[in-house]
Amino acid sequence: MIKRPLIGCTTYHKIADQDPPIGVYGLMPPYVRAVEAAGGLPVLIPLGLDEESLANIFERLDGLLIPGGGDVDPQNYRGDATHPTLRDINQDRDRVEIALVRQAVAAQKPMLAICRGCQVFNVALGGTLWEDVASQNGEAIVHDYYMKNARTYLAHEVTITPDSRLAELLQTTVTPVNSLHHQGLKTLAPGLEAIAAAPDGLVEAFHLPAHPFGLAVQWHPEWMPDAPEMQAIFRRFAAQAAQVQDATS
Repeated sequence: MIKRPLIGCTTYHKIADQDPPIGVYGLMPPYVRAVEAAGGLPVLIPLGLDEESLANIFERLDGLLIPGGGDVDPQNYRGDATHPTLRDINQDRDRVEIALVRQAVAAQKPMLAICRGCQVFNVALGGTLWEDVASQNGEAIVHDYYMKNARTYLAHEVTITPDSRLAELLQTTVTPVNSLHHQGLKTLAPGLEAIAAAPDGLVEAFHLPAHPFGLAVQWHPEWMPDAPEMQAIFRRFAAQAAQVQDATS
């Protein structure tokens, strides 16, 4: 039996519609399927754990996936905590994911961040966000198709930096993407490098050049299982995690 790399996937917290209501930690299945199809073994990381427990889990992982979800609390990046469009803020999720991102950066452990995860990655290292792209950025195109179109809807194109890791994976410098976010990257944290942008200039992907695999994309490749170029992102991520596993086994 082949020992596959362990990919830790952070989770969200929802309230199940029962009587009485019950809290649930979870993750949408497309993330799990994408990691598994790429050769990784997905492991869900619950919220509510203290720093020692998180560190113990992280030590056992070969890679880290930070998925999409609700908004990041602006208090984490000196933003406007009263903006009326803020939704689904969970301070404990922010705490858990920011801690894990910083650990992955320090340990040089492969990390893939998607949508909200892209924003968390940036904030964890000192970057800032637009609380709401549509109302705060006068040059912005529509980015928020959440609950308006299918998650597979290709909303706009992104232009990718030639010779970047992402251009290599996708085998192109222009590609259509889905778009389910109303927040966006405002200023990149020190050390991060933008490698893709929307037609309005909004950063849609970045990487950490000094890291073996520290990649963040603002779109949702997990919802494009029939697009080989998008699934190549997961395959390279899992392959890098497998190298960590081999080095520690």
